[in-house]
Amino acid sequence: MSKPAASADVATRRSRGRRTAAVVATAVLLAALTALTLLGTTSVGFFDPADAGGLVFFAVASWVVFAAAVLLLFRTGRAGGGRASVVLVLVGAVALGGAALAGPPTTSTDSARYAWDGIVQVAGHSPYDHTPADQAYASLRPDWLYPAPVLDDGGHPQCVGEGSRVARTLNVPDFSVLCTTINRPQVPTIYPPAAELYFAAVRAVVPADAPYWPLQASGLLLSLGVTAALLLALRKRELDPRWAALWAWCPFVLSEAVTNSHVDVLAALLVLVATLLVAGGRRWRGGIALGAAIAVKLVPVIAAPALLRRQPWKVIVAASLTFAVLYVPYVLLSGIGVIGYLPGYLSEEGYDDGTRFALVSLVAPGSASVVVAALLMLLLAVVVWRRSDPASPFTGQLWMIGGTMLIVTPHYSWYALLLVPFIVMTGRWEWLAVPLALTAGLLLPELWIARLTLLAAGALVAVVWMRRHRFGVRRARVGGRTNLTVSWR
Repeated sequence: MSKPAASADVATRRSRGRRTAAVVATAVLLAALTALTLLGTTSVGFFDPADAGGLVFFAVASWVVFAAAVLLLFRTGRAGGGRASVVLVLVGAVALGGAALAGPPTTSTDSARYAWDGIVQVAGHSPYDHTPADQAYASLRPDWLYPAPVLDDGGHPQCVGEGSRVARTLNVPDFSVLCTTINRPQVPTIYPPAAELYFAAVRAVVPADAPYWPLQASGLLLSLGVTAALLLALRKRELDPRWAALWAWCPFVLSEAVTNSHVDVLAALLVLVATLLVAGGRRWRGGIALGAAIAVKLVPVIAAPALLRRQPWKVIVAASLTFAVLYVPYVLLSGIGVIGYLPGYLSEEGYDDGTRFALVSLVAPGSASVVVAALLMLLLAVVVWRRSDPASPFTGQLWMIGGTMLIVTPHYSWYALLLVPFIVMTGRWEWLAVPLALTAGLLLPELWIARLTLLAAGALVAVVWMRRHRFGVRRARVGGRTNLTVSWR
C-alpha cells in the first residue's frame, strides 16, 4: 500500500472513530437529560412563584445539557452518521417524552380544565353552558378534580393540596366551599371548538377518575407526530435531519407539550402541516389545516400571512369554512355562549390597557402600547406576506411567529410552541432564545426579568441575523450540498 493510500486510510479510520465517539457522547448526554427531566417532573412539586428554586435549577440544567447534546449531535457527521443521528433523534424523543409524563403538571393547571371540558362533553353536555363551579354538573365531578374539603380544628372547611394546585372557591348556587384543581372555576371555558373536540376525544377513552396522564400521553403522541413530520419534511427538502432535535429534545417542548400537556402542541402540529401543504401547492388542504389550527386556540391566525403569497383566496376560504364548520355544533347547543371567557381573559391579561406588552411598554407606556403593538404587528404581517417564498414559507413563519412573541410578550411561554417547528425547518437556532426568555419570565415573574431576557433574545436574533446577512453564511444540507443563502429571510 502506498503512503498516500495508507494516510488516507488512517484519516478515514480516525474520522469514523470521531463520529462514533460523538454518537456515544450524545447518547450519554441524552441519558443525562432524560434523568434530569424525570427528576424535574417527579421531585420539585407544583410551581410556586415565591419559591421557584427547584424548577429554575432543573430548567437551567436541562437547557445546558440539551445545548451540549445538540452540539455533539452535529459532530456525528453526515456520511455514515446520518442514520445514527436520526435514530438518536427518535430514541431521544421517546425517552425524554416518557420521562416528561412521569409526574403531574409542574407549572400550569390548564390540563385540569381540559379534562373537565372533556368529561362534560363525554356525558353529553356543552362545555360552554356552565362554569366548573356550577352545581348543574356536580354529579360528574371526579375526586382528583374536586377534592373534598377538610375540616380544620375549628370545624371550618379547608382546601388542602400541593402549592396552588388546589384552589378554594364556592359552589353555585348554594355558595358552599368548593375545592378544585381547575383554574378560574367561576368563569366559562375559553377554548375554541377544535380544542374541545380534542379534549372530548382524549377523555372518551379513559374513565373519569383517570387524572392528568391521558392528556400528557396524547401530548407526547402529538409531539412525536411533530418530530416525525419534521424529519420527513427535512428529508424531502434534502435538509439536515439533525435539526429535528431542536424540537424532539427541547426542554421547553417536553415541559409544555407533555408534562403540562398544553393544547398548543396540537395547534403547532396543524400549523406545520398547513405550511407544508401550502408549500407543496396544496392550498385548499393547507387552508383546512390552518382553519383547524385557529379553531384550536385562535393564536395560530398569525401563521396566515406567510401562506397567502400565492392564490391567497384558496387558503382564506378553506380556513374560514373549516373554522365556521367546527363552531356549528357548539353554536347550536350554546348560542352566543361559545365566546366563553375570551373577552374577560384579554382584559385579565392586560391586553386591553397595554400592561402586558413588556417590551413595547418601554417606549409606549399604558394604553399607547396597544396602538404601537397593533401597528408593529400589522407591519410585520405585511412584510412577511410580501417577502415569503410560496414554495418555502418556513422563514416567513419564523419571523411572523417569533416577531409576534417579542411584540406581544405573552406571560404564558407555551404560546411559543408554534415557533419551534419553524426554528427546525430553517435551522435558525438563535430563535430558541425566545421560548427560553418566555420560560424565564414565567418561572421568575418579575417585569424587569421579562424585559431583560426578552431584550437579550431579541438582541441575539438581531446579531446573528446581521452576521449571516453580512457574510452570506450558507447552511449545509445532507450529502454535502448547500441550502439557502441567508438574507432577511
